[in-house]
Amino acid sequence: MTEASDLTARARIRDAALQAFAQAGYAGATIRSIAEAAGVSPGLVRHHFGSKETLRQACDDYVLEALKGMNSQLLDDPARAARGRPSLQPFQRYLARALVDGSATVAASFEEMVTMTEQWLARADRDRTDPPAVERRVRAAVVTAMAAGIPLLHQHVSRALGADMFSPQGDRLITLALLDIYSHRLLSAADAATADAGLDAS
Repeated sequence: MTEASDLTARARIRDAALQAFAQAGYAGATIRSIAEAAGVSPGLVRHHFGSKETLRQACDDYVLEALKGMNSQLLDDPARAARGRPSLQPFQRYLARALVDGSATVAASFEEMVTMTEQWLARADRDRTDPPAVERRVRAAVVTAMAAGIPLLHQHVSRALGADMFSPQGDRLITLALLDIYSHRLLSAADAATADAGLDAS
């Protein structure tokens, strides 16, 4: 088998594993089912990855690198990144299930996602006239958790949208909603100050 063929088979296995882990979870997915979906033998899966745990780690690493690339692209060229949103769906589904499964590897991925969010907050903070109430890392963790909750609650979100959130129509609605939310205040500065004062009084 040539090196190119090895790489192609490895990518097919990884992509099949992403789908299997997203649909069945880590416990429900099997080497045999992943191999069947990839069109290879279980032995070839073990040849490339050794074990299911190693395969999951490879999926985590692949998803994280893809998200980093998309985040950088969005920072540099928002229009181009918006056009590429459909390619995010396999990663959203995978991360949603991985967060439910609670693997140790996805914890590191979440930390990296928080770091990516910090890049956006650093940009936004340059235009602030008031000091943030909490440090940037805390705010980034909250924003990341809120964003991760969308695919995590996909059934409920889809029902509220009136469309499958992973369909082109549903994804467009979510994108437009996020753009609107992120570009407009939910609270006025006065309302936020009143709520802050209420916390201090409690």
